[in-house]
Amino acid sequence: MNAVELFAGAGGLAMGVRLAGFSSAALVEWNKPACNTLRLNQARGFPLLADAPAPFEGDVRAFDWASVGQDIDLMAGGPPCQPFSMGGRHRAYDDLRDMFPSTVKIIKTLRPKAFILENVKGLTRASFANYFQYILLQLEFPEVAARGDEAWDSHFERLQREKTSGALHASGLTYNVLPTLVNAADYGIPQKRERVFMVGFRSDLGVEWSFPPATHSEDALLHDQWISGSYWDRHKVPFTQRPTLSGVASGALAARIERMRSSLFAPLTQPWRTVRDALTGLPDAKSSAAADVADHTYQPGAKVYPGHTGSPLDQPAKTIKAGDHGVPGGENMMVLPDGGVRYFSVRETARIQTFPDGFVFNASWTESMRQLGNAVPVMLARVVASSVATQLLNAQGRRIESLNEKRDLPERFAA
Repeated sequence: MNAVELFAGAGGLAMGVRLAGFSSAALVEWNKPACNTLRLNQARGFPLLADAPAPFEGDVRAFDWASVGQDIDLMAGGPPCQPFSMGGRHRAYDDLRDMFPSTVKIIKTLRPKAFILENVKGLTRASFANYFQYILLQLEFPEVAARGDEAWDSHFERLQREKTSGALHASGLTYNVLPTLVNAADYGIPQKRERVFMVGFRSDLGVEWSFPPATHSEDALLHDQWISGSYWDRHKVPFTQRPTLSGVASGALAARIERMRSSLFAPLTQPWRTVRDALTGLPDAKSSAAADVADHTYQPGAKVYPGHTGSPLDQPAKTIKAGDHGVPGGENMMVLPDGGVRYFSVRETARIQTFPDGFVFNASWTESMRQLGNAVPVMLARVVASSVATQLLNAQGRRIESLNEKRDLPERFAA
């Protein structure tokens, strides 16, 4: 199966899609440093990008989408999040960086069997409720385009009427779209990262899909840390250096752990992965051994300030963020066992975003961190894309079975 990716960035989503079994027909990204990162790894023969096409450096609206044909299995991408980000100006449809209309036009051109789009949690805020529904309806009915200078709310009304009538689902290009708010930690990513995935399947395929169930949980981590102790055993933390429950948990959390202690059953899920889990095997960024690890350079200057206190070592990291003017202070740093703090190195951040160790960056610390902050965690992308791939293969199997049945009909009648 093949895939195209819009807004490719440093390739997190593209690599996850590749791990799910898709080959890449196009990578499109306007940011030059991000394209340089992709090109560098292709030149080095990085396996997940080695046979992918060179990235097209430019606006998705300038790319010749007709050149990739209409036999596209998957379109994937993360349209710019600034119009909806909690840290942005929250202008949504009034923000020139809103690329959802362009994304819909590309869907109309390519007619992919499925698409995966990712964006920030802020898109689901109450203040954006109508516009979020507008985005979903555009994705469902890509052929119902806005007319000239038609205002978005007028277009929204026409899309709602189309939804009510159901006429296009019988004859036109339509998609069954399911939006899901996901915490990456629930899928084995060592980071509390909440993002919206909008996954659509072309209606004629008859696919019924739901987001993959969570595989990891906080309860399982709490059980391993405070009931069985297997978490500390796994990391060979001496008893004298292990934190006490009273020192890290109080109130509702302590009561929750006590209830778990009285339960006869351990959680069936795997434990959330923590910063300590993610960094296993990496030398300390301040040690001499760090020089032998790509992108693992110590960055001074980290400090705590109100609302920005860093990521505890034995919890999933806080959301890795991409600042417009440098690295956000308190989010992209870790809290050390002695209570001090330091910034994550680029390699540590890549581990938290589940980028393979063989993937390297050729930009400054600030730019590399920005690329990572904007990326989809590779292994989360793999989970979603694998689920989509399974459904597409099942749909193909049903189509082949149906064709075989039609071919056999004359023989049956003859018999």
